[in-house]
Amino acid sequence: MNNQLYRLIISHIKEIVREPAVLFWGIGFPILMAWGLGIAFTNKQDINRQIAVIYQNESSSIQKSVLSDIIEHYPGKQKGDYILALSNKKLGNINLTFHECTNEEAHVMLKKGTISLIVQVIDNKIYYYFDPANSDAQLLYQLVKGVVYNGTGYYSSHQEEIKPLTVAGTRYIDFLIPGLLAMGIMMSSSWGISYTLIERRSKKLLRRMVATPMKKSNLLIALITARFFMNLIEVLFLFFFAWWYFDIQIQGNPFALIFLFIAGNLAFAGTSVLISSRTSNPEIGNGLINAIVTPMMVVSGIFFSYQNFPEWAIPVIRNLPLTMLADGVRSVFNEGAGIIDIWKETLILTATGLVTFAVGLKIFKWY
Repeated sequence: MNNQLYRLIISHIKEIVREPAVLFWGIGFPILMAWGLGIAFTNKQDINRQIAVIYQNESSSIQKSVLSDIIEHYPGKQKGDYILALSNKKLGNINLTFHECTNEEAHVMLKKGTISLIVQVIDNKIYYYFDPANSDAQLLYQLVKGVVYNGTGYYSSHQEEIKPLTVAGTRYIDFLIPGLLAMGIMMSSSWGISYTLIERRSKKLLRRMVATPMKKSNLLIALITARFFMNLIEVLFLFFFAWWYFDIQIQGNPFALIFLFIAGNLAFAGTSVLISSRTSNPEIGNGLINAIVTPMMVVSGIFFSYQNFPEWAIPVIRNLPLTMLADGVRSVFNEGAGIIDIWKETLILTATGLVTFAVGLKIFKWY
């Protein structure tokens, strides 16, 4: 190896080692993420799944008879709902919670992502309602079917029928699209605002701007406004594609969606300004942005319900900005929510954006 190449390699290695933050975001942060997600997904003693059981006045006695017979064969009954605790040496413990509810209550739980399977017993027939495109619902159906068959033997005298959920608002795609819309706002704001500021600072472009002179507030508000319109275009394109191809419908008040869109943009724009207010190293900035967006993208219920996480984590997850935005958008799309129904999420997201923007503006540096 020639001496010049050797010296260049050594100098670049020293540059990296002399930046502790770079080492942290490159080595320490991935380890922390692996530890946190490992606890969330692999360190659970029990797997919890919830099923809605629809009862009707004329069949409530039959309904309770079926559930009672199941409970007799499996331990773990809890007052109120029916809890089946299944133990398997290889698969671990699985808790199935059967919620007795009306048809309307069951569909609301389904639209929120709390459940993925509905069971209904009418006369001598058991009906299973779920979206065949949802793999988790398919596995849950097979598990419940096995519990009913092995525990009660009802299939000797009862028939079953699968009722695919194809009504808008109850399919997996109806759960996914609002989450993708919310995630798109977060990702576009975080990278479009944060990384732009960090990159311009690292290239000394912000130093040239301040020489004009220029107000910090004008620069940041202009950047946020431009990103707002870009986010609007991206959201509209995704929505119209989902409407055309998947027949996605807005069942609630469109003005509620507008308020949520504005509040979500404010929240993530303010956060983006804060995390990029002083950083001039793109590698550190990249780590900071990922530290904000990656955990929320995983746990906030974008691709699957956050109800699958441990119970202690759910209250924390619900208060994350991305979770609030995704839940609010889903409630308007699938549950017919109006402006009054989403006022809390809108207020918190707006306050988050204004506070983080004010702090970021206060500590912002040009170079």
